Amino acid sequence: MRTYDHLFFDLDNTLWDFTSNSRLAMVQTLEQTGILSQLESFDSFFQVYKQINHSLWKDYHSRKVNKQTLIVERFSKSFQHFGLTGLNWQAINNQYLDCMALQTRLFPRTIETLISLKSKGYQMHIITNGFSEVQRAKMKNCGLSEFFAKLFISEEVQAIKPNRLIFEHALKSTNALKKKSVMIGDSWETDIQGALAFRMDQIMLLNQGESELPEVINSSRLSSNCLYLELKHQTKTYFIDKIDDLVDIL
Repeated sequence: MRTYDHLFFDLDNTLWDFTSNSRLAMVQTLEQTGILSQLESFDSFFQVYKQINHSLWKDYHSRKVNKQTLIVERFSKSFQHFGLTGLNWQAINNQYLDCMALQTRLFPRTIETLISLKSKGYQMHIITNGFSEVQRAKMKNCGLSEFFAKLFISEEVQAIKPNRLIFEHALKSTNALKKKSVMIGDSWETDIQGALAFRMDQIMLLNQGESELPEVINSSRLSSNCLYLELKHQTKTYFIDKIDDLVDIL
């Protein structure tokens, strides 16, 4: 008898290649708004943007800033760093989100993996911290929607991972038993710690070393020579390098 019935996936950088897609979307945004020609180096700009955006998202997750502050300041601070002021930050953000929704790059063998899991009868769902206006469009445009029964977006649920309320809401809405459910994601802070605190098993996607792990966890994982760790609450934390490794453990 299999261990799980319900699989809850993160979306960005778990299935949908956020790193590659966000870069392509930014190039398109700056080209369409005529700003790209005003920058000496796109790479320099994008590196600054990523750092500022990452910091603001951390503040958003911890409720230190709201959505409006995030979407305005990630652009205003980035452009001001390069001496560009007086732009319509809201309009630039809207253009960027439109471009993001059109990007379709998934991690290798994502579709094949989902087909395999669906054929085995798993009920699959998404739990994401992204914005409502772009997450559904992203899933539809890249062919993911057909695999997932329900999509839970933090903005709509009004609970942001790692808050246990979003996991609780997802399980109640799908009639899923906690002991028969597992969270799959690339973020230790939001996906894994959130599900761990909720006392649900987790699968950490390492993205072949791109995802960050606390050093103590990484050391334990490497030294234990086993498929999973039992960290607390009698839950299991699995580690996989790439998405198609799911087929081997589920």
